Amino acid sequence: MLEELKNYLKVTWVNEDEYLISIIDRGKEYLNGLTGTDINFEQEGLGKSLLLDYCRYYYNNAVEYFEENFQRQIVRFQYQEAIKVSKEVVEDEG
Repeated sequence: MLEELKNYLKVTWVNEDEYLISIIDRGKEYLNGLTGTDINFEQEGLGKSLLLDYCRYYYNNAVEYFEENFQRQIVRFQYQEAIKVSKEVVEDEG
C-alpha cells in the first residue's frame, strides 16, 4: 500500500516513508470505524480509493475537509459494507 500511496501522491523520495505508513494506518482505522468492519484495502474498489484520498487529504493538511468532500462516497461505502455483513450473517444462519 505504501508504494501505491507514494505513486498517488507523486512522492519519489524515501525519507517520508514512516510518516506515510502512519497516515495509511490512521486512514485504515478511520474507515474501519466508519463502517464497523475490517476492510480489505488491498482489493481494488471504493475502500481502497477512499483510503488513498484520505491519505492525500491528511498529507496535504486538509483532513478536516475529507468527510465533507467525500460524504456521498462514504455513505455508499457504508451501505456496501452493511450489505456485505448482512449477507454473511444470512449465510451463517442458513
